[in-house]
Amino acid sequence: MTTLRPSEQMRDLGVVQYGAPVLAEAARPFGLPDEKDTAEQTVETLFAAMERVARVHPFAKGMGIAAPQIGIARAAAVVQGADPAAAPIALLNRRITTCSEDMDEQYKGCLSFFDVRGMVPRPLVITVVTTALEGTEVTTVYERGLGRLVAHEIDHLDGLLYTASIRPGVEPIPVEEYRQTGRAWAYEQ
Repeated sequence: MTTLRPSEQMRDLGVVQYGAPVLAEAARPFGLPDEKDTAEQTVETLFAAMERVARVHPFAKGMGIAAPQIGIARAAAVVQGADPAAAPIALLNRRITTCSEDMDEQYKGCLSFFDVRGMVPRPLVITVVTTALEGTEVTTVYERGLGRLVAHEIDHLDGLLYTASIRPGVEPIPVEEYRQTGRAWAYEQ
């Protein structure tokens, strides 16, 4: 019996893998409220993909998926934080407006690049503006682990993988060497 690599498992669950052109392109925004139905359908498709992936792999730190990761080149992503009781987040036509100067650096994985984990610096606080289905803008502040997840998905919508954020000279490690699966993000109080 052949064991599938983690990236092959993700591919079989419908997650586009590293090297696909859609992952390197900026996603097209929705014209809201005119494209409300298309945006809603895209978000539902993303939540369904997230559910499929979560049945196969535990995500103690939370998880997210962006539309390009399922082959849809539109500006939508969904995030479920580490607290499964918290409501999931849908990000439409997002943009980061501010980032804190305070940063941390922790290992990060990606459903589209799942065979490795990389040490990625991220701001501790980001402010994000999204567009609601009705066309109004909503501003939200995300911190720490949830901020890391949201920033990661926004990178996907800009056509970037997390490897673009790794400091020069730092290489991703094989998933087999990663020892933090099943653990929450580590932050000092």
